Amino acid sequence: MAKTRMVTQFGMGTSIRKRDHTRAAERAIRDALWHNSLSVADAFGFPKEAMLIEVELGAPEPDAVDTQTLLSIFPYGQPSITVTRGGLDIPKPGGQGATIIVNAAVVVYFDLEAAP
Repeated sequence: MAKTRMVTQFGMGTSIRKRDHTRAAERAIRDALWHNSLSVADAFGFPKEAMLIEVELGAPEPDAVDTQTLLSIFPYGQPSITVTRGGLDIPKPGGQGATIIVNAAVVVYFDLEAAP
């Protein structure tokens, strides 16, 4: 079997007032997922639990993202999440806080046999 990329989805999420990196990451993942209705598993005769889901997040403060909390977003499949430095941290006028932007890439794979 070979891990084969089937779908790539992108999303963006924000925390406008609270500087909550996990909440912004959650919104980015939901933005990527909830704009699509994928029938890839059904098309190949796989159970949805067979989906291998890799999430890469770009956040201004990667250590501020709670990846364990984010895993609960996925209703099925086998998700894994990595966080790297990225996104944006936009200061508000007058130095009163910042808006956090997190970007997400969600990639869905299946283990498929290679064609001869």
